[in-house]
Amino acid sequence: MSLKEKLKNNQLTIGSWITIANPAIIEIMATANFEWLVVDMEHTAIDLASAQILITTIQANGMKALVRVSKNEEVIIKRVLDMGADGVIIPMIKNREEALEAISYVKYPPDGKRGVGLYRAQGYGTKFNEYREWLDREVVIIAQIEHIEAVRNIEEIILTDGIDGTVVGPYDLSGSMGYPGAFDRDDVKEAIKSVELTCKRYNRAYGFHVIESDPKKLQDRIDEGCTFLAYSLDFFFLGDSARAGMKKIKEGLQ
Repeated sequence: MSLKEKLKNNQLTIGSWITIANPAIIEIMATANFEWLVVDMEHTAIDLASAQILITTIQANGMKALVRVSKNEEVIIKRVLDMGADGVIIPMIKNREEALEAISYVKYPPDGKRGVGLYRAQGYGTKFNEYREWLDREVVIIAQIEHIEAVRNIEEIILTDGIDGTVVGPYDLSGSMGYPGAFDRDDVKEAIKSVELTCKRYNRAYGFHVIESDPKKLQDRIDEGCTFLAYSLDFFFLGDSARAGMKKIKEGLQ
């Protein structure tokens, strides 16, 4: 079953986040059997040339390649899709109008206004018709819910035809409420709960980026009903393991 079908059917799918622009990171992460990986171009130094290498490596290792673009903007969305990305995560979607704008940047006319180019996704000019059919059938568009305005407009966002799912960005959401990183505040929890309940009411894919590498944190979100789950990110997996190991070693030497 494709990722788009899983999202449509609201079935559990788990991926992770890539911030380090090295294909070896992808190959290592692939051994964990993630279904998809997100190349983060919003908060990292990953540029377009590096993104293409990462997209290709993700797909070569049997996973779907999603890209969190830097903003809801025509050129960056068009370019990563022309590189062959399987889908995009659009940050800071706050209402239906912005959701429709994102969809228009993904789709060719008459459904959108994306410019037509011939690059990797289109088989370097040999598979344009196949790609156009694939785009209608399989491309994934995720709206990132990371602003309190988006929470207030969550119903109209998830019911926008063309949006395949959502993912809550807890850091920016709490920041938009004036408390960056304060996930334990009751009002932040209530905002996140509102997104969860609305997605469940309409049987739409409810996503969350679990930043911590502790698997219990991910299980908590699964138990909560999340179905599109990003499990931590590359540098936390590396750093948390190294720190935990060294902590045990130092404790043993005392």
